[in-house]
Formats: sequence, C-alpha cells, structure tokens
Amino acid sequence: MNEPTSLPWPAGSHQRSGGISDGDLLTLTATGDTAAFSALYDRVAPWVFGLVRRILRNPAQSEEVTQEVMLDVWRTATRYDADRGSAHAWILTIAHRRAVDRVRSEQAAADRTAQAGARTAEIEFDQVSDTVSIRLEAEQVRRCLGTLTELQRESIDLAYYSGYTYPEVAQQLGAKLPTIKARMRDGLIRLRDCLGTTKGQAS
Repeated sequence: MNEPTSLPWPAGSHQRSGGISDGDLLTLTATGDTAAFSALYDRVAPWVFGLVRRILRNPAQSEEVTQEVMLDVWRTATRYDADRGSAHAWILTIAHRRAVDRVRSEQAAADRTAQAGARTAEIEFDQVSDTVSIRLEAEQVRRCLGTLTELQRESIDLAYYSGYTYPEVAQQLGAKLPTIKARMRDGLIRLRDCLGTTKGQAS
C-alpha cells in the first residue's frame, strides 16, 4: 500500500458508501481503496474532531490533528485487527493518542520557553549583581583613599593606577626611594584597614 504525504483525494470529493460497516471500509482502505477511505473519512472524521477538540480546546489545532489522525488511518489501516475491537474504537484510539501527544508537545515547548526565560533572567541578575558589587568596591576604595595623606595617596595612585615602578614614583614625586617605599607601606596598611572596616559595615 502506498503511503502518500497527504490525504488520497482532492478536497470535497468524498463519496458516501451505504450498507458497508466501518470495519469493512477500513479493510478495503488497507488494500489502497481510496473510495472506501473517502467514505470512511466522511463517517468518522466528525467523531475524531469532536474527541480531539475536547482535549485540545483549540479549533485550529483540532483540525490539524484530525487530518493527522486520518492520515495515520490511511497509512496504518493494515494494522487493524477486527478481532481486537471495532474500527470506530481503533480510530478513536489513534485520535486520543495524537491529541495527547500534541498537548504534551505544546506543554514541553512552553516549559522550554519558561526555562529559557528563567535562565536569561538569572544571567541578567548575576550581571547586575556583579556590576553593583564592582561599583560598590570602587566607591569603598575611593572613600578609603580619601583617608590617606596626600603624599600616600599620590604614591599609591602612581604605582597602582598609573603603573609606575617604585623608582619611577620616587622620580615623579622628587623623593628618595626608601621614603616612597615607607610612605606606600603605611598608606597600604591604612587602606587595608579602612577597606576591612567598610566591608564589615556593609555586611
């Protein structure tokens, strides 16, 4: 039996077949009889749509799933076993499974979207937190630099913010190297103590 990618007749060409059971029509469909499938479609599609609509609620999605169900019926008609139940029940079982699969697929997509949004929000929150922390630390350093003497502040600024070596700092400030080292040592001690106190107050 061929397996088309769409239903095996033009829209609006369904033909009714009276006096033949759904099971008989399904058996004929399994042989590739498109007329039998057209008649079967007319009979069961409204039932399929009704069942799918109750599960999905959405009319457009229900129409899509109904078409998928009927295409499944055309493709898998050879699997129908009359000894295991009626053709009507077999088809509605396919419809129920398809509708539930669509609900699960929609829910999974919604969950993925929600998770992606949560991850984005978390990343943005972390970035904001990092920015705030850096700014707070910078403000603390500026405040603590204000507690140093002018000579200590100048020495530390040249060494740590302008990238000068100790001898270059001494040359820039016109002071002896031992004096610069002592000045920076005392300034760094005061800066460390100030920052420690400030962080303690912040926490």
